[in-house]
Amino acid sequence: MTLRDMFVHVDTSSSCEARLEVAVSLARRHGARLTGLAVLTHGYYEPRSSVADQWMADATGLFGRVTVGAEIETRWRSIDWSVVGTGVPEILIRQGYCTDLVVVGQAGEGNRVPADLPQRLVLAAGRPILVVPYAGAFPTVGERVLVAWRAGRESARAVGDALPILRAAREVTLLMIASPETPDDGGGADIREYLARHGVNIEVEQASATGIPVGDMLLNRVSEGGHDLLVMGAYTRLTRGVSVLGPVAVQILREMTVPVLMAH
Repeated sequence: MTLRDMFVHVDTSSSCEARLEVAVSLARRHGARLTGLAVLTHGYYEPRSSVADQWMADATGLFGRVTVGAEIETRWRSIDWSVVGTGVPEILIRQGYCTDLVVVGQAGEGNRVPADLPQRLVLAAGRPILVVPYAGAFPTVGERVLVAWRAGRESARAVGDALPILRAAREVTLLMIASPETPDDGGGADIREYLARHGVNIEVEQASATGIPVGDMLLNRVSEGGHDLLVMGAYTRLTRGVSVLGPVAVQILREMTVPVLMAH
C-alpha cells in the first residue's frame, strides 16, 4: 500500500490549522493528493442564514491559506447537505471509502462536529483514521512511531494500513501487549519478520496488560519515548447488541497527546 490520496476534514475550530498542517506534512512526504473537505448540515426547521455561508467561506479560506506554497496536489470540496436528518459523520464515512487515509480532529470544545465523530469513522469508514489532538502543535508526525501490538485482527489491520508511514519512519517501536487472551508470539518474531520484508526495522518492547490500564500504559510510553505518532487497532465490544469501541480506544481518543492512527 502507498499513500496517494488523502482527505482532511476542515472546519472553523481553533484546532483545525494544526490538523491541516499535519495533513499537508504527510501528503508532501508521501507524494499524495490532499483533499480538503468541509461539510455543512442543517437541522430540522433550521432556516438557512448568512452565518452558514460565512462559515463555509472561512473554512475554504483556511484550507487555501495553509496549503498555498506547500508543493502538493490539492483539491477542495465543500458539501452543503440540505437533506435534514443526515449528519457530518455519515457524509465523511461515505467520502472515506475512496481514499487512503482520513485525517480528522479530536472531538473538543468549539468543533462544529459531533463529539463521537472519530469513533464513528473508525468503526464504519473501512479506512485508517488519523486523529489529530485539538491541543498542541505537531511539527513532526511519523518520524518516531509507537505501534501498539496485541496479536489479533485489529492490530494486524492497523499495521497493514500504516505500512507507508512505517516505511518512511526514522524509528519504529512495537509494544507487545500480553494478556491471558492472547497467545505467546515468540517475542514478536513473526511481526518483526513481516515488517522487515516491507523495509521496516523495529525495536520490540514487551508489556503486560495487568496492573495498569492499557490506555494509561500507551499514553505513558508515548510521552516517555518522545514518539510523535501512535498506531493501534481499535477493538470493539457489544453493548446492547451494538458494536462500540472498547475502553482503550475510547480513552486514547479522549486523552491523546500526539496524533493517533487507528484502524478497525
